[in-house]
Amino acid sequence: MTNPQFTGGAIDLGALAERNDEEQAGFEPFITVTEANVEKGVFERSMQIPVVLLIGTPRSPDSESLKKQFEKLSAGQRAFMVGYVDADSTPQVAQAMGVRVLPTVVALAGGRPVANFEGNQPADELEQWVGALVSQVGPQLKGLVDDNAPEQEDVDPRLDRATEALNAGDFDAATAVYDEILADDPTNADIKQAKATVAVLKRVNGQGEPEDDVEKLLWLADKEFVAGDPEAAFDRLLEHVKAEPRAKERLLELLTLLEPGDPRVIAARTRLASALF
Repeated sequence: MTNPQFTGGAIDLGALAERNDEEQAGFEPFITVTEANVEKGVFERSMQIPVVLLIGTPRSPDSESLKKQFEKLSAGQRAFMVGYVDADSTPQVAQAMGVRVLPTVVALAGGRPVANFEGNQPADELEQWVGALVSQVGPQLKGLVDDNAPEQEDVDPRLDRATEALNAGDFDAATAVYDEILADDPTNADIKQAKATVAVLKRVNGQGEPEDDVEKLLWLADKEFVAGDPEAAFDRLLEHVKAEPRAKERLLELLTLLEPGDPRVIAARTRLASALF
């Protein structure tokens, strides 16, 4: 067995097989490779998880032995896949892999061969070889995406009360609900953002246009942000951040209400740094 990149015994394949059968939806851990499925079923799959190709023939007892071992090792897990290539019925696929001896086993990752061996192997050595492939190469790949798995997201029932309060225009009641949730989960970023958003809504809806120049500046920025024009709000505040500390504070507050990677946020933060330094 030629395997210069791996060391065996790194993962318990038996534990992989104990995963819930529901996780197998849309994924077959052992397939028969044909010309029709080799591109998507083998090479594209190897971008996600290691793929072990067994190129053999029913005429070879060693091929049949390896096939049974790989069927057993791959059953009930999602960490790797085995593709069986019958060199008699699909010689084109076997030739494309440059096979000289049957059986030959080739491990693929990222669409490229990463290890191989020829001939049959003892069961324990085969398990170690696969285990090393999974543990050392698997983490470098994307992993499977289970499109059939339902999204399970725990929704705090208290959020219904917050929604009802917001619909009624009761911003204080909504804030109280968010404070209650944050008392139990202080690091909940979504709730922190929701609370901050409610604070802006309350400021905009809770008063008319202020007479004080600075208060008016802040109020107008809030109104522009709530109206869906955050760039206008940022522009307004950026004109005053150097001379008015409250403009800087309000700008930083509004920036947290958008995603950090939002181009508008990045541009505003860049301009803020230039204005201050």
